[in-house]
Amino acid sequence: MSHHIVEVKNLRHVYSDGTVALKDISFVITHGESVGIIGANGAGKSTLLQHLNGCLEPTGGTIHIGHTPLSKGTLPDIRRTIGMVFQDPDDQLFMPTVFDDVAFGPLNLGYSPADIEERVTEVLDLVGAGHLRDKPPYHLSGGEKKRVAIATVLSMSPDILVMDEPTNGLDPFARRQLMKLLRDFEHTRIFTSHDLDMVLELCNRVIVLHEGEVWADGPALEIFSNDKLLAECRLEKPLSMQGCPACGSDPKGSLQY
Repeated sequence: MSHHIVEVKNLRHVYSDGTVALKDISFVITHGESVGIIGANGAGKSTLLQHLNGCLEPTGGTIHIGHTPLSKGTLPDIRRTIGMVFQDPDDQLFMPTVFDDVAFGPLNLGYSPADIEERVTEVLDLVGAGHLRDKPPYHLSGGEKKRVAIATVLSMSPDILVMDEPTNGLDPFARRQLMKLLRDFEHTRIFTSHDLDMVLELCNRVIVLHEGEVWADGPALEIFSNDKLLAECRLEKPLSMQGCPACGSDPKGSLQY
């Protein structure tokens, strides 16, 4: 399963206007890990994720998926391994109907028409969007677009799932559906989120970015219990760890990890 490993070494990115977004980022994510990448706005989270499937080219450093270095030559194979869900679903939806969007990946992988039909039906049902299959994407709500964007990635059966703010724009019911989907995904999961309760529930490991640098990398509960670190990085504890502001109850006694 070495092809599921993500290794980032001394990754650096400078935008054309001179903004230094990433400064010598290094980490290794192994097969089956669920890793949350957190940080305040502007910390470099989205920039980092866009390097993992070649949407952005590094200014310096390297990325390996398994033993394969990410490059223009290896990009097609790596994109079959890594499924990327962007923060804005409009970046992923471009076909006339939802069915066409979800079928696009399997079609380009050479699936038969029957297999495509089966796969599209399966993943749309998985994200609770089966009733949307014949609708144009531009007629969908923001939350519906998000679910369909996730389906376009799942239809390609990725070994590594990368998601940028996956619960953004979802109502509570859709959020619970997505969390179950992520919990049931058997392979490597990497996502950024300001939904720290979701991160705490789904991730056994958290990487904290601050001003383009890794400030912490460790067990989720340990990271979220570090008040000094959270304050320095302009973060707060998940709501489930803050207790009840009305009665002053301590959440530690009621949480199970």
